[in-house]
Parts: sequence; C-alpha cells; structure tokens
Amino acid sequence: MTAQAAKFGCNTYSYVYSERADRCIARLMDFGFREFEPMVHPGHLWPASPKAEGLKELRQALDRGGGRIVTLNMPNIDINVAAMSEDMRAYSLDVLEGVVRLAGELGAAGVVVGPGKANPLLPAPDATLSRHFFAALDRLAPLAKRCGTELWAENMPFAFLPQIDALLSALDEYGDPSIGVVYDVANAHFVGEDIRAGLTKAQPRLKLVHLSDTGRAGYKHDPVGRGDVPFAGIPAMLREIGYGKRSMLEITSSNPDHDIADSVQRLAAMGF
Repeated sequence: MTAQAAKFGCNTYSYVYSERADRCIARLMDFGFREFEPMVHPGHLWPASPKAEGLKELRQALDRGGGRIVTLNMPNIDINVAAMSEDMRAYSLDVLEGVVRLAGELGAAGVVVGPGKANPLLPAPDATLSRHFFAALDRLAPLAKRCGTELWAENMPFAFLPQIDALLSALDEYGDPSIGVVYDVANAHFVGEDIRAGLTKAQPRLKLVHLSDTGRAGYKHDPVGRGDVPFAGIPAMLREIGYGKRSMLEITSSNPDHDIADSVQRLAAMGF
C-alpha cells in the first residue's frame, strides 16, 4: 500500500479506544501515510494528559518517517460551543483552547472546529446559536494566530449549520478571512448536498477534504464501498476547483488497518 497511501492523509478516529496517537501514527507511517489528522481524545491524544503523554514519542515518530500533522480534530461529541448552558460552553472552550495550543506545539496547520449543536427537538433560535458560535471564535481565533495555527470549520450534520451554504454565510458574517473550511464529502452526501456545488462554494476557504463513505438512511464514516457516496466523480471536481492537496481519510471501523488499506486501493482506482 505504500505508494498509494502516500496520496492521502489519514485520520486516527478508528484508533482512539485502542492505542495512543504516537503508536498508531508510527504504524500508519509504515503503511506509507505521511500526513495525519489525530483525533483529540482521552487516552489517545489529550492536551490535559500529565506531561502530554506520548507527545515526545509522536514528534520522534514523525521526524523519523518524514511525516507531519496537518490538523487536529476536536472531540466534537463531548463538547458544544453553542450549548444553552454557560458552564458547558465554558468547558467546551477550555478544551478547545487546549487543542489549539497542542496544534501549535505539533506544528499543525489547522484545528477542525464545529459551530456547535442545537437541541434536535426544540432548537434555540439561529440567532442565539450563531451568537454563541461567534463568541467561541472570538476566543479561539486570536489564540490560533498566536499559536501559529488556524481554525478550520467543518460541515457537520449534527451541527446547527449542517449545509456548506449556511456555514459559509456564518463565516462571512463573522468576517475573519483566516478561518478556513474542511469539506467532508460523506457529511455533505448524508444531508443531500450536491458535492460539486458544495466544493465550488467552499473553494475560497477550502483547506482540506475529508473522505469516507455513508448512505443517507444512517450517518456513517464507513470504509469506501459500504455506502453510496459518488466518489468516482470527485477527483475531477477537485481538479476543477484547483484543489491540489492530499485528501484526508476519516474512516471509522472495527478493523481499521484492513479497511483503510482497502479504501486506499478503491480510491486510487477511481483516480484519486
């Protein structure tokens, strides 16, 4: 898999319960990957760990193999910057500030952030949710600049801005051009978005593309081939908008070594 894996970056989502990020990434480098997006998760990679457990080893593994951390991905299930509880928002921002500082320490170009989640049964008004999101950006964006990294907002189906149009409109309203976008094709497909149109709209802020598979009946980040994301047309779409970076595999699996390798083969055969 070595030559084909080098065409992609690899997220560590599937390994958060099984091993530390440094050990996981060292093995993924043996597979041929050179760019990574670690998930920030207790026991895997966590800014509050005593003596930043595994951080030295992670740097050493990257140095030995010529790898780099492109992004850190936030623990978005456990936190919510748009929560109605002030205490929850404060805790969420404390965690994210630690993630931003860790990104600076690791030389990551960006930190994946979400706009926050609404109550699915009785959501707060959009204006209220946006105000909380913007308040989070007020704290996190200046810190990111000081730490030498950036905030990259992602289109997330469980967020209160699931569509790329709404997310981009919110970022334009906020007005900071340094805030980028991560476009997740599985997320877009799940919410019924046209991927070509979404990529085209995101292009001015686009920093990274996430790849995984899903259907529309249930939200997944499956290995390629287990859903119906229209991958075959995506390489041409990326060329059309001038996207020349590696796309990031963000696959969840109980057998990740096999399924990530298989996804690489399938995507390479489709022209990625």
